[in-house]
Amino acid sequence: MSEAQKKFYLTTPIYYVNARPHIGHAYTTIAADVIARRHRLLGDDTFFLTGTDEHGQKIERSATAAGIPPQQFADQVSAQFESLWKRMGITNDDYIRTTESRHKRGVQKLFQILRDRDKIYLSTYTGQYSVGEEMFIDGPPGTIGPDGKPTETITEENYFFRLSEYQRPLIDLIESGELNIQPEVRKNEVLSFLRGNISETDKTELSAKGTPYVPGALKDLSISRSSFKWGIPVPGDEKHVIYVWLDALANYMTAIGYGSDDPADQAKFEKYWPADLHLVGKEIIRFHCVYWPAFLLAADLKLPKAITAHGWLLFEESKMSKSRGNIVRTETILDAFGTLLTKSEADRRVKGTASAVPQPPPITDAALAAVVPSSSEEPAPPTKAEQDLFAADVIRYFLLREIPFGKDGSFSFDALIQRYNSDLANGYGNLVSRTLSMIGKYFEGFIPEMDESVTEEISSFRKMQETVNFKDGFISALLGNFERGEFDRFLQGMSIYVIGIVDETLTLMAPWKNKTTEAETTRNRIWALYYAAESIRIITALLYPVMPYAASKVWAQLGLGDIEQAAANGELKDLRWGGLKPGTKLGPLSPIFPRADKGLIQIMTDMEQNSATPKPTEPVGLPQVNIEVDNPAHEHTEFRESPISSESATPSMNLIAETVHPIAHQSAVPDTPQIVIDDFVKIDLRVARITVAERIPKADKLLRLEVDLGYEKRQILSGIAEWYTPEELIGRNIVVIANLAPRKMRGLESHGMLLAASHGENGKPVLATFGEDIALGSRLR
Repeated sequence: MSEAQKKFYLTTPIYYVNARPHIGHAYTTIAADVIARRHRLLGDDTFFLTGTDEHGQKIERSATAAGIPPQQFADQVSAQFESLWKRMGITNDDYIRTTESRHKRGVQKLFQILRDRDKIYLSTYTGQYSVGEEMFIDGPPGTIGPDGKPTETITEENYFFRLSEYQRPLIDLIESGELNIQPEVRKNEVLSFLRGNISETDKTELSAKGTPYVPGALKDLSISRSSFKWGIPVPGDEKHVIYVWLDALANYMTAIGYGSDDPADQAKFEKYWPADLHLVGKEIIRFHCVYWPAFLLAADLKLPKAITAHGWLLFEESKMSKSRGNIVRTETILDAFGTLLTKSEADRRVKGTASAVPQPPPITDAALAAVVPSSSEEPAPPTKAEQDLFAADVIRYFLLREIPFGKDGSFSFDALIQRYNSDLANGYGNLVSRTLSMIGKYFEGFIPEMDESVTEEISSFRKMQETVNFKDGFISALLGNFERGEFDRFLQGMSIYVIGIVDETLTLMAPWKNKTTEAETTRNRIWALYYAAESIRIITALLYPVMPYAASKVWAQLGLGDIEQAAANGELKDLRWGGLKPGTKLGPLSPIFPRADKGLIQIMTDMEQNSATPKPTEPVGLPQVNIEVDNPAHEHTEFRESPISSESATPSMNLIAETVHPIAHQSAVPDTPQIVIDDFVKIDLRVARITVAERIPKADKLLRLEVDLGYEKRQILSGIAEWYTPEELIGRNIVVIANLAPRKMRGLESHGMLLAASHGENGKPVLATFGEDIALGSRLR
């Protein structure tokens, strides 16, 4: 690596092998691949890591239920992840598995260093453990874990890490920005956890002492288990296995040589560590922003430079998960859109070469019907690998265009088809097709040479050229969005303000129409088509990290050769107007984004339904798991929902404890169905504090609340705006149902429900609260 060349090391989380991959896993991996491709074309020495997390009690139990050894179980699922990334053209430089010997060696070295530095001690632990999340939970027996299932009470001899020593150092590192956590809401979430449950009075007193946190709120962490065996043994004490999160997090170092005695591996570690960026999901932010930096500080190792947490990908308004049964497989979209590409090529060959370019919607001139390819060479039919890469581009574009990175976003097949047709088929693809087809028709497939003497056209052209030129800084501003991870804003700007305006300009110049004289017609065509073709070159270079396959096809059709080689040579790094040389011969033309019929929605829906977990008697690609253990039936408890905030027929997110006023002919006991204690314990009622309250535009009855549950913060929408102002709610301790599945209202996610009484004739809600101090997160029972 030269002195001028920067290194850039980024990672995805390593995916847990308890279930096959779905589109939520693809979301993180795609984002990492897009970032890696951008850094490579900038000339950075880029190393991109992904892999699988394969140890822990959940894997051991799933393997036992499947009747196979844990290693075989992990091998089968990990192979599906690795195969999928290859199928999608993901350019990871390494794929780490936590069952590999290189990883085991590095984890044991890290454990030994921590023990040698007196950061680990042996003790006994009795408490609640969430098997599904592989984490210890504060609370009494039966506490509902983050996965919605009751925790198990365990008593074990464990090794403990002195996490409590790092409360203040971590706060200082995060507040100073040395440990950069994005987005801001996740940074604040981590800081809130580190500071502990601070009342307003305590906050004032502690701040005066220079310690705006509750000393001792960060507890020591158990980092070994002795009740099962599927994990990496503690060196020198093999009845213990190392806690799965210490094991898993170390992958970021073991993959680049940590723990190896090989000088080449040691040099690799020195070259790439620390990581420049960890990409993670928001649900594992605490492990990466509290435990991981504390382990590194204790071992005297450098911290990662940045940790970015994205939101959840929601399907049917809920986070995708195996237990909910709402998983969308990436393979479904790859297979469905792959057939779209195959069908388009078959149609083209049946209809003849005249249909090689679809008629653009804005153009009705009959001349385009006679367009011929720019080359007599027939493009080869798409291979299966090409179909997959085409479909992968569709997924990449949709996820990054549709969902603001860092926030939750919804996925649906309908939205996928709509976005594909509007932005890609009718937008970028149509611009490319009609521009290159006209160059084929009017200039025999060669980029025309401009006549600089025609001042009127030059003036008009220069003005339009600024849309895609660097002169006005617009493209630079879009790239700024990209560098900040604002992929949706980058792609929106490209679609509307670059591709859209170029397409509109081409329509206004109308090169397919005849002017007053033949010379004027030719000049207009030269200027219009060179402008459009050069714009397409710049657009394609900018979109390459997001849609590498489509970009490669357009680049080749422009006659520019291999875009991968162009990226490696730095040709996509510093784009300037005029890079498309007159006289360049176009390559063979074919549609880039054939239009998708809405029937594809049903095809994908049927494919998903047919891919449901097979019966044990059916052949399987994955090991069978015990459904009762690993995929329980959906549990549902109904509550009467308050009518006070049913705007637009949207149920409110408030649970109302109704006040009953008995009259003479009415029983004093309300006529409601009885429940048993097993029904009640399913409801997770928790103490929470309202930290943010604000009105929602155009929603008179709804307030947006942010509540602190002690162990995490959430957003809840509540229909109490008629009775409470935002100002009087902030700081109140209330009761919420914490295990209610998230749902969307007014385009916002609401995760939880407030507990209130319905009082008086108008049913005014009165929030359930407390007359004495109580710890946030405390469970009502």
